Amino acid sequence: MKTFLLFQSFGWPEILIIALVILLLFGGAKIPELMKGLGKGVKSFKQGMNEVEKEIQAEEPKKEDETGKED
Repeated sequence: MKTFLLFQSFGWPEILIIALVILLLFGGAKIPELMKGLGKGVKSFKQGMNEVEKEIQAEEPKKEDETGKED
C-alpha cells in the first residue's frame, strides 16, 4: 500500500529527473529505439489481451447452451 502511495506523489520535478537520468544512461540516439521497442511491446500486449477477451466471449455462449440442454 505504501508503494502505491509513493507512486502517486510523482510530480513534474521527479519526472524531469527520471527523464534526465534516462538521457544520461542511454544517450539521445538510443531513446527513439527504446521507445519504439516499448511501443511494440505495448501493442503486442494489447493484441494478446484482445485475443483472450474474444476467446472468453466465444466460450460464454457455448456454456449457456450446455446449461440449457441439461434441463
